[in-house]
Amino acid sequence: MKYGLIFASLTAVAFSAPALADGKALYLEKTCVACHGKDAKKPLTPEYPRLAGQNAKYAERQMLDIKSGARANGNSAAMKGVMHLVSDEEIKELAKYLSEIK
Repeated sequence: MKYGLIFASLTAVAFSAPALADGKALYLEKTCVACHGKDAKKPLTPEYPRLAGQNAKYAERQMLDIKSGARANGNSAAMKGVMHLVSDEEIKELAKYLSEIK
């Protein structure tokens, strides 16, 4: 009976939490592609960073800082308007995806 209760609890948690979209889908959906390129390797302008292969923790921190306003330099101004549409969980997923691009 003890195992049934544990299984039921785990199942409830798994189905109550929204499933995260994969990073690639988020990259397209959140319009990252518009400035950073379809493969995150060729940004729109030389001032925008190449994101492919970026360290996941670094990319996540930069996105969170832009979202919160802690990072507010000229290059982050364009992203500030988009980041309020991206949840912290989605930021983590995007950062993971970007780090895995070769």
